[in-house]
Amino acid sequence: MENRTEVTQFILLGLTDDPGLQVPLFITFFLIYTITLVGNLGMILLILLDSRLHTPMYFFLGNLSLVDFCYSSAITPTVMTGLLIGDNIMSYNDCAAQMFCFTAFASVENYLLASMAYDRYTAVYKPLYYSTTMTASMCVCLIVGCYVLGFLNASIYTADAFSLSFCKSNVVHHFFCDIPAVMVLSCSDRHVNELVLVYVVSFNIFFAITVIWISYIFIFVSILRMHSVAGHRKAISTCVSHFTVVSIFYGTVIFMYLQPSSSHSMDTDKIASVFYTMVIPMLNPLVYSLRNKEVKNALLKFKNTFTFWRKNNI
Repeated sequence: MENRTEVTQFILLGLTDDPGLQVPLFITFFLIYTITLVGNLGMILLILLDSRLHTPMYFFLGNLSLVDFCYSSAITPTVMTGLLIGDNIMSYNDCAAQMFCFTAFASVENYLLASMAYDRYTAVYKPLYYSTTMTASMCVCLIVGCYVLGFLNASIYTADAFSLSFCKSNVVHHFFCDIPAVMVLSCSDRHVNELVLVYVVSFNIFFAITVIWISYIFIFVSILRMHSVAGHRKAISTCVSHFTVVSIFYGTVIFMYLQPSSSHSMDTDKIASVFYTMVIPMLNPLVYSLRNKEVKNALLKFKNTFTFWRKNNI
């Protein structure tokens, strides 16, 4: 029989213990979270209301905004609460739930970005077959597959982390229940668990990246075959926003999770974690709205409609 100490709660150290930084950080994160909510929920609403955006590309984009909103909401409110009132204690079950929710939606985004790359490949490389390939049923199947795989991966990650015994300490050197930060607290042998984490994360990331890179290779080949400048610009404009989001997302995830635990610096991890848990969900709708002509036109139409309604009701 193994003598295991039951841990009922975790103490999150947060980003800083300097009282002078807590209020400025709270204000910063409040602004970031507000922009995230407005940007992502606004993108979803815009896509729902404008019939011109009822296409496969914007169907995926709407789900990307939903996923960004969800996984940001799993982390940011907890961080702001800790900064404002100093409540950094999280129960064992709440910690597991936060880890599950965050990893689930982050995994969904991983596969969603791959699905969006396939959609762009079909639009650029096989434009004549686009409407027959990216049908409504095909899009729904891809989205359902993203969510199923995402939540399945989250179950594996969470079960892998919380199958360990925690008897050394319950102090998490992080501002949320991230997998490496929780696993390092275990007093049992976590070598196998770390291998499971690395292998599963590696498979998910490299599978998605492979799909993305193959899609972009075909897109690049298609662009080289185009003879008109307008065709080049249109093809590039349809892909540049997605490629920007992909670069930011995978660059941070690879830095965080595909290195051995001995190489982890908690302070560095915290900075990187702020970026991918709070900043990336805020940037994604901005990248797509600033780089996308259809979204700009939909925003302008919505603004003109709102202005007309306000003038007639004053």
